[in-house]
Amino acid sequence: PSVLKVDSDRRQNIRMNHSATHLLHEALRSVLGSHVAQRGSLNDCDRLRFDFSHFGALTLDELAAVEREVNGYIRENSPVVTRIMTPDDATKVGALALFGEKYGDEVRVVSMGCKEGSGKGPEGSSYSVELCGGTHVATTGEIGLFVTVSESASAAGIRRIEALTGETAFAYLAGQDQLLAEISLLLKAPPPELPGRIKSLLKERRALQSEVERLRRAAAVGGGNATAGTVDKRINGVRFVAQSLSGVPGKELPALIDSHKENIGTGIVAIAASSGGKSAVAVGVTDDLVARFSAVDIVRCMTPAIGGSGGGGRPDLARGGGPAAEGCADALTAAASYIEGV
Repeated sequence: PSVLKVDSDRRQNIRMNHSATHLLHEALRSVLGSHVAQRGSLNDCDRLRFDFSHFGALTLDELAAVEREVNGYIRENSPVVTRIMTPDDATKVGALALFGEKYGDEVRVVSMGCKEGSGKGPEGSSYSVELCGGTHVATTGEIGLFVTVSESASAAGIRRIEALTGETAFAYLAGQDQLLAEISLLLKAPPPELPGRIKSLLKERRALQSEVERLRRAAAVGGGNATAGTVDKRINGVRFVAQSLSGVPGKELPALIDSHKENIGTGIVAIAASSGGKSAVAVGVTDDLVARFSAVDIVRCMTPAIGGSGGGGRPDLARGGGPAAEGCADALTAAASYIEGV
């Protein structure tokens, strides 16, 4: 005959995560407000996931307060009590029910945590009281430890917290400590100084990026870029500056366009650049010519050459892009043809 055997370790881990979910629910209501309500949950053997109604992301302080409150009731090591009663009696003792669920003549009420004056439970001392038919620990102390690992949006008006308990939580914290030690070693700064060190490095990086962009613009506009091919001629009575660049990202093209426009005073500037396996185009038209030429129209005739379509912006400055790393020269030729035909 077949023999069914319960995996006791797995079962206990599920119990720990399930009971921690009840404490988490109440802690969220305590920290965020009574509007918080369960909108879904998962109690697995290695993690828990809890979806709840709330209007925005939790701050770091709010998450810390929730985690601190849950762990406080875990350390309390109070009994987890289950009772069978009528739905009306369950309501009287303050039991939380799942919205939309249908209950029979009798319900199972799970209470845990001792909080004097909470108004819950027959003695007014239970911290968490919920209708629940699942498996739970005998005392909150069995949960061991509660650690949140993420907080995110699940749907509109619904937030999601994922967390760990017991040995899994301890292993996670050990891993975080190891990661922190490695970062500290790499940055040559003790853990308390890491935030300031990282801010300093980010500030330095932004300054270097700005300098690189400035030098790249200067080289491109001044003709000093060995990869730049620039054409400066008159088409249809209008000065036309066309430039092909390599290794320049599309986000830098508007600044280059403005620099060229300042140099030429009046005319049209078209730039096609390839970077990272794709291309971008940009067109600038000086103010005295926007009544005759639209940068948007010129860009839209260029993008097919680089595998794109459309493009947009203003009559004096427009941009477009495409997935083809080649085709910049053809895009500039298309721009010249358009201007010649107007």
